[in-house]
Amino acid sequence: MRPSSCRTLFCLATLVLALCLSQPALSAMQPVDEGWQYRWGDSPFLADGTPLWLDEPDSDKHWHDIAFPSNPPGRKGQEHAWFRVTLPEGEWYAPALYIYSVDIILQVWFRGELLYQYGTFDEHGRGKFEGWPWHEIPLPDGYEGETMYFRVFSNYTDIGLWGEVAILDHPDLVLHIVSNSAESLVIAALSGLIALLALVFALIQRRQRSFASIALFAFLTGVMLLAESQASLLILYQPLLWDYLAAGSYYLIPVALALLLSQWLDDRRPRLVRWLMWLHLVFAALALMLALLGLLNLSSTFPVFDGVLLVSLALMVAVVIRNFRSLYREQQVFLFTCGVFLVLLILDMAVAHGFLPWGRVPVSWGALAFSLALISISVWHYGKTQQALHQLTVQLEQKVAERTARAEALAEREVERSRLLALESKKSQKLADTIAALQDCAGVEEAFQPLLQALPQLYLPIAGCFYRRNPGGGYDRACLWGRSAANTFPPSLTQDLSGLTETVLPVRSQDVPAQLCFLLRVEPAQFGNVPEGVLLLERPNLPDVVKDYGTARVVAWVYQSVEKIGITLSGLALRSELQRFSYEDSLTGLKNRRYFDELFRHEREVAIRSERPLSLLIFDIDHFKRFNDSHGHDAGDEVLRMVGRVLENCFRGSDTVCRYGGEEFTVLMPGASREEARQRAENLRATIAESQVEYLGKQLGNLTISAGIACWPESSPEFDELFRAADRALYQAKAAGRNRVVTASV
Repeated sequence: MRPSSCRTLFCLATLVLALCLSQPALSAMQPVDEGWQYRWGDSPFLADGTPLWLDEPDSDKHWHDIAFPSNPPGRKGQEHAWFRVTLPEGEWYAPALYIYSVDIILQVWFRGELLYQYGTFDEHGRGKFEGWPWHEIPLPDGYEGETMYFRVFSNYTDIGLWGEVAILDHPDLVLHIVSNSAESLVIAALSGLIALLALVFALIQRRQRSFASIALFAFLTGVMLLAESQASLLILYQPLLWDYLAAGSYYLIPVALALLLSQWLDDRRPRLVRWLMWLHLVFAALALMLALLGLLNLSSTFPVFDGVLLVSLALMVAVVIRNFRSLYREQQVFLFTCGVFLVLLILDMAVAHGFLPWGRVPVSWGALAFSLALISISVWHYGKTQQALHQLTVQLEQKVAERTARAEALAEREVERSRLLALESKKSQKLADTIAALQDCAGVEEAFQPLLQALPQLYLPIAGCFYRRNPGGGYDRACLWGRSAANTFPPSLTQDLSGLTETVLPVRSQDVPAQLCFLLRVEPAQFGNVPEGVLLLERPNLPDVVKDYGTARVVAWVYQSVEKIGITLSGLALRSELQRFSYEDSLTGLKNRRYFDELFRHEREVAIRSERPLSLLIFDIDHFKRFNDSHGHDAGDEVLRMVGRVLENCFRGSDTVCRYGGEEFTVLMPGASREEARQRAENLRATIAESQVEYLGKQLGNLTISAGIACWPESSPEFDELFRAADRALYQAKAAGRNRVVTASV
């Protein structure tokens, strides 16, 4: 059996014993409540690490009597205190000194040696908060009548020992811890069960938001009771973890309560309650985060929160009193039990801060009252629900007979309707297949081929015809189907579609014309808002049982199918347009740099595989910036367009001309030798030099170009150097005076 399982079984067994033997355990405890003395400050340490105050001669004058070793008078900012006591006599089997809690870290010295320590003291005698556990200090044989010293450091509001200090046997101590925690553990488990059930109801009934708030309140209450119970350290000895859980649940309880109030008073816009909820939520998050980051001690956040909690509770009570009568009886009971729980929390707070003498405040009783109220209300609601269900059952039986008669009357109609739906499902699947086939096409023109093949299968048994727009603007019959289609539909339609009325939704069955007209529009349209096709169908002929319902449904399905086909074709048109724009320069109409880069990689592989030469021409316009500054950017754009037109006329169809950027252009010439490329470049240079630049009716003179040529493998044996070789040749052409062509050499 695993150690964790053994520990759990041990705790459960001890819990059962505690319930049976709690009174004997209490009687077996010997309180250490007399003979205490204190001394402010911290003792110097001798060379062997022993505190000087343990055996300091003539030191009694520095020690002062105190009733209980907690918060001695005259603290005045002191963070160190020593306490001592002479241990009483007793007969024990395994004696141990039990301390309920210490603020905040502790060393116990006995017979000149360190007997026990909780927390870490640095070289200055200071340390960090490491939790508020109970302490068990084993006592050696013959401890009776000897003095025990307690070294305490605290930067908290309290300093010293807190709660109970007593001597008892180890088994009795465990029994004492469990017996005092039994109520809290049982009620914590009950609260957890209620939280789980409320959470389930919150998930089932989404509109009842208060279930989630009740689940949160019960969960936080259960966690707080478990974390603050002394028995939690028997389950897992991680004091700081339990204190973080206790602090987090304690800090968030007002959040759950405020959330519950804001939901119940939602129609009254309780802004104050919501602000209080957010205030406590932010406080809890900041306090825990700063404590985890080590920027402050968790213990220092409790006094601040207690003050904020008192103010918040006072404001919430004022809001509740003002709206108490408008709440439901169940809500009033909830708030009353929550009030009992919070009053016990305030009493516990008063004990913690020394306003009341120490004692165990039964905070768990408040949680028990809340749980019992919730269970009672749930049982009451269950009874009402069962009564309502019985009444509904009687009414349901009466209506079943009525609906059975109506169902039989509708059976025949449903048979025909199911046939219609089956046909619609079949046609919808065919439409989906057609849409998928259209989406695989490269463009609109290619898509019309599978579309024309699919139209008869889509709309049979309704006779129909589809017309496709021709270059002249009219519409030619592209396909038809049905027995009477050839005699019903004309071979062509005019451009204005005269005599046709487009069928639009919604449509009533009695208003459906003898001939239906659906327009297929493709966006972006080439000729404005002009349909690319026209679908004509005869009126559907359906059985009388479903004619009123079915005719309008069939027309709506046809309308939606035409819309889906139009959207698909529009997507193809848009995709083709975007693809063209991605590879084309919008100003000159030439290919752009992206296209050139992709084509260059392709042509390189082709040239290597076929061992054919590949020539690259790079040129730009001489003094183009000066031209722009003199005549304006619009005139410069006209120059770029003119160069683009000249380039299209000076090179072969197999050559690729691109605008590489700005006034720089490239020409890729597969299969051209260096000499052939030079001749074409010279021809281009001469043509541009002879061309007059005309803009807005004005002659702006002539421009020249400088060009560089590189050829693989003549100029550059490596492809990676081809572009740089052409670019260097262009630079040489410019350096030599411009208006010339320079060919790169190896």
